[in-house]
Amino acid sequence: MRQHYLDNLRWATVLLVLAYHVCYLFNGVGILGNIPGAPNLIACDWFAAAVYPWFMVLLFLVAGMSSRFALEKRTPKEFLKERTAKLLVPSTLGLLVVHWITGYLNIKLGGGLEYIPTFLIYPISALSGTGPLWFAQMLWLFSFIPALVKKLDRGDQLWTWCGRCSVWVWIPAGFLLLWTASQVGNLPVLTMYRFGIYLVAFLLGYFVFSHGEMTDALTKAAVPLVCLALAAGAGFLLRYGGTNYTAPACLQSYLTNLYAWLAVLALLGLFRRWFDRTNAVCTYLTGVSFGLYVLHYPVFMCVGTLLTAYFAFPAAINYLILAAVGTALTFAAYEVLRRIPVIRFLVLGQKKADTKKTI
Repeated sequence: MRQHYLDNLRWATVLLVLAYHVCYLFNGVGILGNIPGAPNLIACDWFAAAVYPWFMVLLFLVAGMSSRFALEKRTPKEFLKERTAKLLVPSTLGLLVVHWITGYLNIKLGGGLEYIPTFLIYPISALSGTGPLWFAQMLWLFSFIPALVKKLDRGDQLWTWCGRCSVWVWIPAGFLLLWTASQVGNLPVLTMYRFGIYLVAFLLGYFVFSHGEMTDALTKAAVPLVCLALAAGAGFLLRYGGTNYTAPACLQSYLTNLYAWLAVLALLGLFRRWFDRTNAVCTYLTGVSFGLYVLHYPVFMCVGTLLTAYFAFPAAINYLILAAVGTALTFAAYEVLRRIPVIRFLVLGQKKADTKKTI
């Protein structure tokens, strides 16, 4: 039986990632990777700060839950084979087909093209074009853990034991685990590779929150959890709003991690309580969400770069055009590429033109 609330939570979070990257590309708080000289809206920087601490933590936790449900119907070998095609291929071979565009534009906007020999521009662009696909790379690595656990612990005693504890135990315990994990496993420069916190989120999803008892308890506590998350979010923004919210001092603080954890739990309870249903639109978005995640960034970078290079619109117009045109072109690119054999496998991890499979 499909977990519709997880499907809805996944595609809604992916759409939020698209909105975040609109704000990120025009950010004015000093985060590297933005489009130089682009006019900026301070309110959008605050929106980006408000969602950044928790939306990838949420995606990893949901991926951990989904891994548990997937392994109920697959052998560990089948699971890893599927994850390799879906995650590793697009985030490696896909760089050579599409995502070299991201690397090329980053180099161009940073003024580095003149220092690179012409014959090296394409390979360097491809190697540096990972963009948001770091998520797929890390998730592929993490997928070996549940596959190994499933193979060794056939009675599922470990995850069953984890689920016996009350949700009121795991609320503070999860925060302490995330806060501790946020201090370790963080790569320098490439700050998106936060192995500690994302691994813990994934494992909490797999071992703890894949239990029906847990999600039932979160459902009953959804309203107070939302209130707590909003209060923590207000405190976080008062402290870090308008600053570089990707700096270690922010990401490793207890306030940031408390806000992130409460937001994740609140959204799980919220969607389990009110959005555990589907319709034609939700089914379509469920099927295309990973493809949108994979494709949106080079599309957004192209649109944003052209906007600032050839037009002088006010900042608000730039944000609206990038959001509308970038999103529309991302949907169009997905619908085109998924119909092209070989390309759809290299870029989207799909062997067939199928929109129903999710991570």
